[in-house]
Amino acid sequence: MTLVKIREVLDGCCDGKKVAVRGWVYRKREGKTMIFLLIRDSTGVIQCTVRKDSAAWSEAERLTIESSLTLEGTVKSDPRAPGGYEIVAEAISIIGLAELFPITKDKSEQFIRDVRHLWLRSRRMNLIMKIRANVLGFTREFFKSQDFTEVSPPMFISAAVEGGSTLFGLKYFDQDLYLTQSSQLYLEILIYSLEKVYCIAPSFRAEKSRTIRHLTEYWHIEGEWPFADMHDLMRFEEELLAYICQQTADKCKKQLEELGADVTKLSSVKTPFPRITYTEAVERLAKKGSALKWGDDFGYDDEKALAEEFNKPFFIYDYPAAVKAFYCKTYREHPEIAMSVDMLVPRIGEISTGGVREDDKDTLIRRIREMGLKEEDYDWYLDLRRYGTVPHVGFGLGLERLLTWMLDLENIIDAIPFPRTTRRFYP
Repeated sequence: MTLVKIREVLDGCCDGKKVAVRGWVYRKREGKTMIFLLIRDSTGVIQCTVRKDSAAWSEAERLTIESSLTLEGTVKSDPRAPGGYEIVAEAISIIGLAELFPITKDKSEQFIRDVRHLWLRSRRMNLIMKIRANVLGFTREFFKSQDFTEVSPPMFISAAVEGGSTLFGLKYFDQDLYLTQSSQLYLEILIYSLEKVYCIAPSFRAEKSRTIRHLTEYWHIEGEWPFADMHDLMRFEEELLAYICQQTADKCKKQLEELGADVTKLSSVKTPFPRITYTEAVERLAKKGSALKWGDDFGYDDEKALAEEFNKPFFIYDYPAAVKAFYCKTYREHPEIAMSVDMLVPRIGEISTGGVREDDKDTLIRRIREMGLKEEDYDWYLDLRRYGTVPHVGFGLGLERLLTWMLDLENIIDAIPFPRTTRRFYP
């Protein structure tokens, strides 16, 4: 008897053979002469039948939803079975007999969120987590193909990267530190040694927003590299996203279809993406009746309205310097405009922010002071401009926002195993 994964059976490799599978009871239906079991493992779900005259019958009767077991039997082709194959059970060994599984009596959205540790066993979350892992793999493949080096920045920081109002403070022995909002400043350090660098790491934002696209802890895909400009940045970002989407459509087609995601939407993502300036975006919104004025930052509704016009990924660039961070480089002839760019997608809005970093020491000092920040907190950052400064660019892409759009998820909390929001931090 060979122990196999369920995917091997569903792939047709074991037809007519005696096999053993190990996993959990996903569904159970009992009749007078037959018990139908759906058994799941990490690779799939398969139907198993237990006849009353089988030696496995008594154990099958005892089984409850989510009980763990080893089941032995013969694989049989059956077009009526989910996946086209079933296992006719001959022996069952119960490993862990489950108590009454809570989700069998309450499948409300609220309850499912409360028992996240159990809901992660669902087929839906299994598929999402697998696609998430693949997307991370495709991301790393693309960065590697472009000669980037993956690095590991710190999570504890001493000064803000973005606005101070979104910092999570904490006591670090006898010092006051913060959880990082972005690894950008630390990636900038490493370009002076490794040049092209990236990381995939958690970021933390103490935003009290409660929308389908906000998490307080999320995974950030960030890249920084020297000797590049805005056009290089946008070209890199669109090629990265196109690669991720096309690879996912090709390599994860079965999972996407089972989830009900739009495979065509992903396979059709191609470069170049549309590009509009912030000024053009404000003009477009004015035609839709928006009261937004030049200099105001976009809200979620503004981004959604703009994204509906394109119905695919696109860029907005050249934002007002006043709504961007101190490190954003501005145009010499138009210091009120920052060389900053956002990538947006339908329904979600902004999924990445990037731009050219200010490489002049004196300008950077002035911007730090204008923002009311303490110059001494950024002395190490100013050293990068003192010793061999270079023009450089970078961006940060939110993994969960990307997945929410790619997989047509209703809420960003389903794009991460253990969501952290303003109200949710259990388990």
